[in-house]
Amino acid sequence: MMERFAWKGHIKPGMQAEYKRRHDEIWPEMVELLKAAGIRNYTIWSDGDVLFGYYECVNGIEFAEKTQAGSPIVDKWNVYMDDVLELEMDPVTGAQPKMQCMFLME
Repeated sequence: MMERFAWKGHIKPGMQAEYKRRHDEIWPEMVELLKAAGIRNYTIWSDGDVLFGYYECVNGIEFAEKTQAGSPIVDKWNVYMDDVLELEMDPVTGAQPKMQCMFLME
């Protein structure tokens, strides 16, 4: 059951080029973990320092969250990105709060 997930965040001031560089050089093990979590069509957009991320979860959002939450690779990535990225995290899921879909055209 494919589900969609969207998140928002902020790049810390003056860190936009570094944020982009780190994603241009994303670790292969991070990409493999995202794929193992069933994440596809992952895109991150920016408007200045504001970020909007979107991906599709082919095995559902809950599976993707659990797979990521139990991964030391994700923990390592989060530490690596902490100096360039500000994210609000849901204390229950440990992931970004889910945004509500307001419109979908397929």
